[in-house]
Amino acid sequence: MEQFFKLKEHGTTVRTEIMAGFTTFMAMAYILMVNAGMFSALEGQVTYNAIYIATAISAVIGTVLIGLLSNLPLAQASGMGLNAYFVYTVCFGIGLTYANALVLVLTDGIIFILLTVTGLRKKIFDAIPAAVRMAIPAGIGLFIAFLGLQNAGLIVDNGATLVSLASFNVYSGGVTWSTIMPMLVTFFALLSIAAMSRRGVKGSVLFGILGGAVAYYVLGLTVPGFYDGFAESLSFNPFTAFGEFAELSFGKVFTEGFQFAPYIEAHGMGGFLIMFITTALAFCMVDMFDTLGTLYGACARGGLLTKEGEVPQMDRAMLADAIATTTGAVCGTSTVTTFVESSAGVGEGGRTGLASMSTAVFFFIAMFLSPVAQLIPSCATAAALIYVGVLMMNCVRDIEWTAADVAVPAFLTVAMMPFTYSISFGIAFGLIAYAFIAVFTGKAREIKPTTWVIVALFAMTFFLTH
Repeated sequence: MEQFFKLKEHGTTVRTEIMAGFTTFMAMAYILMVNAGMFSALEGQVTYNAIYIATAISAVIGTVLIGLLSNLPLAQASGMGLNAYFVYTVCFGIGLTYANALVLVLTDGIIFILLTVTGLRKKIFDAIPAAVRMAIPAGIGLFIAFLGLQNAGLIVDNGATLVSLASFNVYSGGVTWSTIMPMLVTFFALLSIAAMSRRGVKGSVLFGILGGAVAYYVLGLTVPGFYDGFAESLSFNPFTAFGEFAELSFGKVFTEGFQFAPYIEAHGMGGFLIMFITTALAFCMVDMFDTLGTLYGACARGGLLTKEGEVPQMDRAMLADAIATTTGAVCGTSTVTTFVESSAGVGEGGRTGLASMSTAVFFFIAMFLSPVAQLIPSCATAAALIYVGVLMMNCVRDIEWTAADVAVPAFLTVAMMPFTYSISFGIAFGLIAYAFIAVFTGKAREIKPTTWVIVALFAMTFFLTH
């Protein structure tokens, strides 16, 4: 381990690296439950158990890859935001099947590999104006938080204003303690996560989820009929999940993914091609920006940047991310990306890829805990969604809100993601607004040719496919 990971050179020890890896796992283990819960909305196509195993396997492979290839103490798993884009935009919004959407993820991974190997990654990254680039994480965060509030039942459609706060009035018709209790669990689980995070508790999100689950089942004793049939629904066989994974997720991208005939019949071949290109592009751009931002942020926190301020072994880390995404598509989950929660392990002293190996081992063990994870209620995981959304809003402080040519594209990027239920539409509105303002303020020459191509593709999406 010393020869391969160069522990002494990085001023660390085996014990420190293992503890750092465990800290990172505790900080990001919530993705196993949250991702599985989100995909379970695709009823009839995939199950909670299948996605739980797919998420764990892709996390193990991605984390091992980034540790071995780049020797960085980082971890990977299915990315928050991109999983919501997969389920709510691509499947529910565009109308593709679960297997169809996996083809787009696979395409994203292959494109990402080619861009990394050829060096074109930087050109596409530079083609996105800073105003939009900085706003993308905030928009995704707001979108994720909105999903969490809806999953908790706190935000509902009242028919008149599209969104409204759910009623807590037990004296009104249709509102009972059984509907109020889960909403209270979400709210106080969120506050607990915030309090623990403020006090520096490692794994605060995971503990918040587990605490919310315990509170949910304890308070369930006060709800008449809550436990009726509960025992019959329990299964403590961990291999049941593996069976569902093999049947419903693994390899679906190849066996059913390329069956796009229903979509082509409804929208035509031209509409299909535009949809495919722009959706794959959105997957790729969000994955790219998310990974780059996480790599810089985590490495800067641990003092791992080079003298030039660059991430060491950047290309290898990006390649590991791209390979992990293609692996995730084969396993049956959404885009795999480097997690910002890796900073927790770096903060604990992780300096090498040995910490990543440690995190991967814990994810492997977690694969056999699916019966326990399935007991986690959606009101508990909703608190995690909202809190992750809070964390992703951090980037808005770097936006120059007093400059209209920056503020308007940035605002549209942030606002249109939750309002249209689509990450790609948020990026599209931001880019189109940026290009339009630049043209009419005499700055058209500052727009790169690649930017115009991306803007044209998104514009065609609106007029030809939506």
